Amino acid sequence: MRGATHAKWAACAAAAALAATACGGGGSDSGGDGGAVLSSSWGDPQNPLEPANTNEVQGGKVLDMIFRSLKKYNPETGAAEDMLAEKIETTDSQNFTITVKDGWTFSNGEKVTSKSFVTAWNFAASLKNNQKNAYFFEYIDGYTAAHPASGSQTTDVLSGLKVINDRTFTVKLKQKFSTFPDTLGYPAYAPLPQAFFTDHANWVKKPIGNGPYTIDSYTKGSQMVLKKWDGYPGDDKAENGGVTLKVYTDNNTAYTDLLAGNLDLVDDVPAAQLKNVKNDLGDRYLNTPAGIIQTLAFPFYDKKWNAPGSDKVRTGLSRAIDRKQITETIFQNTRTPATDWTSPVLGEEGGFKEGLCGDACDYDPAAAKKLIQEGGGLPGGQVKITYNADTGSHKQWVDAVCNSINNALDNDKACVGNPVGTFADFRTQIGDRKMTGPFRAGWQMDYPLIQNFLQPLYYTNASSNDGKWSNKDFDSLVDKANAETDTAKAVETFQQAEEVVRDNMAAIPLWYQNGSAGYSERLSNVKLNPFSVPVYNEIKVS
Repeated sequence: MRGATHAKWAACAAAAALAATACGGGGSDSGGDGGAVLSSSWGDPQNPLEPANTNEVQGGKVLDMIFRSLKKYNPETGAAEDMLAEKIETTDSQNFTITVKDGWTFSNGEKVTSKSFVTAWNFAASLKNNQKNAYFFEYIDGYTAAHPASGSQTTDVLSGLKVINDRTFTVKLKQKFSTFPDTLGYPAYAPLPQAFFTDHANWVKKPIGNGPYTIDSYTKGSQMVLKKWDGYPGDDKAENGGVTLKVYTDNNTAYTDLLAGNLDLVDDVPAAQLKNVKNDLGDRYLNTPAGIIQTLAFPFYDKKWNAPGSDKVRTGLSRAIDRKQITETIFQNTRTPATDWTSPVLGEEGGFKEGLCGDACDYDPAAAKKLIQEGGGLPGGQVKITYNADTGSHKQWVDAVCNSINNALDNDKACVGNPVGTFADFRTQIGDRKMTGPFRAGWQMDYPLIQNFLQPLYYTNASSNDGKWSNKDFDSLVDKANAETDTAKAVETFQQAEEVVRDNMAAIPLWYQNGSAGYSERLSNVKLNPFSVPVYNEIKVS
C-alpha cells in the first residue's frame, strides 16, 4: 500500500527499487486548458466509496482523487512522503506521535484536525461498521475489543488512539511495527469530515473529501463526474478542470472509443489490441513497470481444496501452466512470468527474490500429471477458473491457461473458464464465499513494501485473504518481520514467510504486469504511477 526515519529500511529500499523503474511520462509538458475536462475509462466500484470499505482498484482510483492522507506515494518512485503529516515521531517503533499540518480543510470548508483522523480510524475498526479494510487497524491497541474475532464487541473506539489537541494525536500499537508510517498513505487511513457521521446516507451518495477533486455526480453503470476543487490547499493541484470516468463493461469498446475520439484515456489496453497499439497511438501509448501480480487463488473454505494432499494438486496445476507462452502470445511481453509472489519493482533490497517459487512455477506436464495424481486428482474431475468478464482481457488469458492445463493433462475438459459479468458482481461472490474452484486474484500493491504483497493476502483473516488460507508459521513470521527494524533481517524474514506460501501453494503466481494506457491527442503530461493508475491531477488538456 502506500516514512519516518525509524522506518527507513523499507522506505529507502522501495524508493531505490522503484526509482530504477520510474514510470515514464507521455506527451509533453506543454501548457493546457486548466478548465478543460478529460474523459477516462472506468468500472463501477464494488462498494460505496467509504475509504475503509474500498479494497479494489476501481474504487481506489476515485479515493486517490478525492482524498489526501498523512502520507502520499510519490507518483514516480512510489516512496511514502509526508502529505498531511507535518511529522511522525517514535522512539520505539510502537508508540507514535503524529502532528497534522495546519491549513487543510475538506471541500465543504470543515477544518482537517487530528480528530478527523481518530474518529475515521475508530469507525473503520469497529466491528459493527463492517468495513472491509478494518484489518488495517489490527495493530493498534484495543482492536480486539472493537473488532473481536468472536464474542461481543465491547467498545467502539481504539484504546491506542488519543487526541492530544487539534493538530496532534498519538498511536500505540500492540507490538513494534517499524513500517507503520509507510502505510499511512493508503486510503483506509484518510480523514473524514463530520458529515460522514452525522449525515452518512447523503455522504455516501456524494462523498466529501479533502483531495484535489470533488464528486459532482455519479450514475451507476454510466459515469462519475469529478471536478477540480479550486480551494484545494495541497501542492498537487489538478492541472485540468476535472475528470469524467465512463463505465465500460468491455475494454475493447473503450479502446475503440479512444480511437474514434469519443474517449480521452484508456488505462488498460486490451490484450487483443496490443499488436496494434503502437501503430494506432505511437507515443501516446504507455507501457511501464507496475507493482501488480496476477495469481489464481483457491477457496480454502471448501474442503475439496483444503484436504490432505490438495497442496500437490495446486502445485500440479501451477506446473501445467506455460507462463512464457501465454505472456508472449496473449500479452505481447507486457507481462513477465512470475517466479515469486511479490513484484520486481520492489528490487532485491526491497524483498523481490527472483526464482523463489523454484520448479513449482516451471512448466512441466509430466510433473504436473504426477503431482495431481498424488494429490488425489482434480476435485470433481475438473477445475473452473472464475473471473470477471468486463475488464482486463481476462477471458483471453483464462482460456489460454485452461488450454495449457488441458494440454498438459491430456484432457480437454480438465479446465474451463467461468465468467462473471461484472467486476462488482465478481467481488460480491468472492466476499460471499461462493467460489468453488480457483479464481482470478490480481493484486495491485497499496504501498511498495514486501509486507503488502504477503500480509493482506495470506495472513489469517486478513482483509484481502479472499480464499481464507491460514497458516500459523506464516503468521508468526510476518509478525516477526513487522517488528524488525533492521532492513536486511526484516526482508529475510518476510521471504521466509513467502517460502511458506510457496510450500503450500497458497495461490498460484502467474505473471507480473506492466501498467498500460493509451490517450488522445488532447492530452499531455500523461503518466502512470507505480500502482499503474493514471496521475489524473497532472494531466493537461488542450
